[in-house]
Amino acid sequence: MISLQREELEKYYVGELMIPSEIVAHVQGGNPLEHALLVLVKSGYSAVPVLDAKYRLQGTISKTIIIENMLGVEQFELDKLSSVRVEEVMNTDIPCLKKEDSFSKALGEVVNHPFVCVADENGYFDGILTRRAILKPLNKHFHTYNNKM
Repeated sequence: MISLQREELEKYYVGELMIPSEIVAHVQGGNPLEHALLVLVKSGYSAVPVLDAKYRLQGTISKTIIIENMLGVEQFELDKLSSVRVEEVMNTDIPCLKKEDSFSKALGEVVNHPFVCVADENGYFDGILTRRAILKPLNKHFHTYNNKM
């Protein structure tokens, strides 16, 4: 019975579940940390993708990274917000999915990340897959399966 449930979930692909790039908040690597912090605060997100001028995925930037880079020995060094660029401190060690990746591969990636970036084979940013987007069909199938028992 569990294998039948898995087959139903494997019908979903990343491309069906992801949020498209056109509506995802992002910054560019050349932006100062000040701009990235404004985007993060205004969007309400803790992290956003970093793209180059051709919209290829470069990494992610988070509030935590920005705050860590502002910390001095005894105080916050606020001048760093305008003098340090995103590409100097962004996280480049990030998982990445493709639109055609399976539900199970996506599930494995979002276990440790609130979202995973989606890019094509040339690195062009397609969007993000959120943990919420994976949990919704999983929750639906879980409750459907339990109601049949």
